[in-house]
Amino acid sequence: MRIVGVMTEDFHFFHGVVKRLKERKEPFVSLGFDDHVPWNVSVVITTKDERSKVPHSMVAASDDPDEAINIARSLLRGRKYGALVVGIDPGRTIGIVIIGNGRVIHSGTFECPEDTADKVIKMTSGLEFDEVVVRIGHGDRTIRNRIIRSVWSVADRVEIVDETNTTMNTETPDIDAAILISKTKGYDLERPPDIRPTAGELREIQRRSRIESEGAITIGKELAGCVARGEMTMSDALTAHKAEEKKRKRV
Repeated sequence: MRIVGVMTEDFHFFHGVVKRLKERKEPFVSLGFDDHVPWNVSVVITTKDERSKVPHSMVAASDDPDEAINIARSLLRGRKYGALVVGIDPGRTIGIVIIGNGRVIHSGTFECPEDTADKVIKMTSGLEFDEVVVRIGHGDRTIRNRIIRSVWSVADRVEIVDETNTTMNTETPDIDAAILISKTKGYDLERPPDIRPTAGELREIQRRSRIESEGAITIGKELAGCVARGEMTMSDALTAHKAEEKKRKRV
């Protein structure tokens, strides 16, 4: 079986690569620069500065652990992917997966919809592919549309998928839902959608403002709308509300 070698004296880089390889259950071996490279090591991961010291013909060199692993995978495959499919489960916790040739290449969760483009760029960095297709669940409309607007510039196509029956009672429900979404054909969007929070969403954000301020503050609908559209964080909204209250008291 072909495996990956990790050869570096950079502790932080080594720790990052090994952690990710273990998470993805990728077989690997740790090597020193004076070690003999075993016959079954097909590619060696290292940093850019250390590349010239690696005694192997196939080297994946990057200072970013995720990119280094992606480069190693591309070298092992010997050819580029066709389409990479990005499956996204929208919600308070966003699940994301990258699928290549039917296999999960990356998976994870995050909370800020506006971070989606950066997540996709980082997860696909170092991979060779023809196009990126984003498939996103139809639920949680406001967060969904914020995600779409974020990812629009880095995707070749964006599809909205019916995510009915994708919720699963597992240890990683958001990721598992994203996997199911990635496997389901949706309908193509021609342009990024507008963000129009519903009255119910605004009330929920106002409720959360009371919780986060321990009952001291209920932000107004205008500030709640800014939070819903991703124009400010809840912390920013609470600060803005306090500033408005102080201003009114001085008048």
